[in-house]
Amino acid sequence: MSEASLRQSVVDHCRKLNETGINQGTSGNISVRCRDGMLISPSGMPYDQMRAEHVVFADFDGRYQGGTKPSTEWRFHADIFRTRPETQAVVHAHPTYCTVLAIRRLDIPPLHYMVAAAGGSNIRCADYATFGTSQLSRNALAALEGRDACLLANHGMIAIGSSLAKALWLAVEVEALARQYVISMQIGGPELLSEAEIQRVLEKFRHYGYRAER
Repeated sequence: MSEASLRQSVVDHCRKLNETGINQGTSGNISVRCRDGMLISPSGMPYDQMRAEHVVFADFDGRYQGGTKPSTEWRFHADIFRTRPETQAVVHAHPTYCTVLAIRRLDIPPLHYMVAAAGGSNIRCADYATFGTSQLSRNALAALEGRDACLLANHGMIAIGSSLAKALWLAVEVEALARQYVISMQIGGPELLSEAEIQRVLEKFRHYGYRAER
């Protein structure tokens, strides 16, 4: 895709964040790999006012030009791109059920086979750190080890992918899993799948849908 198309895609997917109900206001942020850096949503701008020219190009050290500042969370976006060369897009949002679990600092366990869509037998919750800090970035990278999604303690969630569409798809799926987990705990808690079953699902996912196209 051209840079102009990527910029418009960031705008479109920011709006989809709120349309899907997994985000509210301007609390989420989105980025996509571009040239030797990234295109990232601007800081504090309402999505319905955002235009392609507002999307910020920044390098992986946070340097940018122009009057529009990148999201305050640019650091973990940059560090994910730096350490995960296969990743082309990052979605960060504050979905209600993911955030409820993050407030309780709970991982999402293998309550449903779709947990494997994030790459393993659970979706980890990263340790807490103040938003926008290098410590938060380090904590997120640790939780994302071997995974394509994680929760952020007392904060929200991150999903990554080989395109913005795939990263957003995974973000929506993780929120569905979080909702299922919260509701299941109200009726006694889930019966969890075994590690062997998750490994079977991961193998099947290699030839199925979004996971086959990574």
